[in-house]
Amino acid sequence: MKTFLVLLADGFEETEAVTAIDVLRRGGVKVVLCSLASTLLVEGSRNIVIKADVPIDSDGLLDFDGIYLPGGAKGAATLRDDQRAQQLIREYKASGKLVAAICAAPIALERAGVLRGETATSNPDFRDHIKDAVYSEDPVVVSGKVITSRAAGTALPIGLEILRQLGLKKEAEKVSHDMLFDFLMDHHDKIRA
Repeated sequence: MKTFLVLLADGFEETEAVTAIDVLRRGGVKVVLCSLASTLLVEGSRNIVIKADVPIDSDGLLDFDGIYLPGGAKGAATLRDDQRAQQLIREYKASGKLVAAICAAPIALERAGVLRGETATSNPDFRDHIKDAVYSEDPVVVSGKVITSRAAGTALPIGLEILRQLGLKKEAEKVSHDMLFDFLMDHHDKIRA
C-alpha cells in the first residue's frame, strides 16, 4: 500500500488539504496527517479544525512514499519557517520521493531548496516568491518528483496527479470517474464561475 504524509500548520487552506486527502484515500493510499501545531488539533484558514494523526516530532515521518503541503498563506509561511518541516521536505527530495505542494505552499519548497532546476507553479499571488524554478501557469505541474498546483480549485487535480505519480493510474481514473471529475472536465463549457 502506498503512503503519503500531509503536513498541517495552523492557517492551512482546508479545501486544499481535505480534497487531496480524500482523493488519495479513495485511491487506496494510506494518508497520515502531521501537525506542526502545539496540539494535534490544527485550525485552518476558515476556522475549521482538523485532528492530525501525529505531531511533527514523531518518529517514522520519513517512511512514506511522499509528502504533501496544503497552502493557505499563514500555514504556508509556517511550513516555510519551521526548521522541522524544512528538514522533512529536503529529506524527501534527497530520497527521490514525491514532494507536492499547492497554492502558497511552494514557498516552503523554495526555502527548502528543492525547486532548483525544476519547473513549478503556485498561487499567482506567490509567483514572485518562486525564484529557483522555471515558473509555469499550468494548473498542475510535474517536474521530476516535485508536483505543484495553483490553488483550491486545483486540489482535486493535484490529488489525482499524486495518485498517477505513485503508479496508481487506474485508481486515479476510477476516482476521477466516481467523483464525476472526468464528466465535469468534459462539460466544462456548461459551468459558470
